[in-house]
Amino acid sequence: MAQVIKKATRESFGMALCELAKTNKDIIVFDADLAAATKTGIFKKEFPERFFDCGIAEGNMVGVAAGMAAAGKISVAASFAMFATGRAFEQIRNSVAYPHLNVKIAGSHAGISTGEDGATHQCLEDIGIMRTIPGMVVLNPADHYEMMAATKAAIEYNGPVYIRLGRLAVDSFNDPDTYTFELGKGITLHEGNDVAVIATGLVVNEALKAVKELEAEGINARLINIHTIKPIDRDIIIKAAKETGRIITVEEHNIIGGLGDAVCDVVSAECPVKVTKIGVNDRFGYSGPALELLDKFGLTQPHLAKVVRDVVKEGK
Repeated sequence: MAQVIKKATRESFGMALCELAKTNKDIIVFDADLAAATKTGIFKKEFPERFFDCGIAEGNMVGVAAGMAAAGKISVAASFAMFATGRAFEQIRNSVAYPHLNVKIAGSHAGISTGEDGATHQCLEDIGIMRTIPGMVVLNPADHYEMMAATKAAIEYNGPVYIRLGRLAVDSFNDPDTYTFELGKGITLHEGNDVAVIATGLVVNEALKAVKELEAEGINARLINIHTIKPIDRDIIIKAAKETGRIITVEEHNIIGGLGDAVCDVVSAECPVKVTKIGVNDRFGYSGPALELLDKFGLTQPHLAKVVRDVVKEGK
């Protein structure tokens, strides 16, 4: 088993960009005066001539990134998720996605785990916003190794991509020696036919701990990691629905518009089963320590295990 690395996915993203840029001269990075927080500062230190601080002007930053992509560059535009997807939505839609330009939007500090920055910075809508844009690929990697691989895939993909980055350092659970990343393909982390748990991002590891706890109790839950929310892996979801008959989705996002809704879209059309959505229940967050907030909002192992128990019991 590979070494467990505890690292925020924003840092893994910065590391991956820097590594990829050593052999790909077309990668250029733009930031909105947040390079130390988004970790694009790692790239800036190594390649200052290919880094541009656009100031607190996300719309302008995305417009410039689009222009450079139109000139043949691979543009990466980074800011906090709230500002990258919210403040710059029009430019992402009209200047990047409409002409299908090669711009990668990196949204850092997403979700409740942004912590003490509070509700104004805890973006719980970014996945929903980006899902609605035609042609936009939406990625939400779960750990260090997955983020490194996802960043490489995003850079190699010719077109617009949104990558969600976390602020909180989390333990890795993937093994780089056996791990393979493929855009649009989910990964089964734990087998089981009693219920299917489909998770994304930071909370995948919490779900993994929960299903392992439940296995000792005789509950065999299947766990699927969906790192690509758009295009979503329809096949793995339909298979899980047919074989388990019950699905639970887990995400550090509003339950409206995110992974849960994406899964519901698939199963309602192909194999209708009950879907229980775990996430933030259509409300704003608030300031507090990240781990305490995750627990308060029911996104940690004990709560997830309880929901799985209840769903399995209900189905018997």
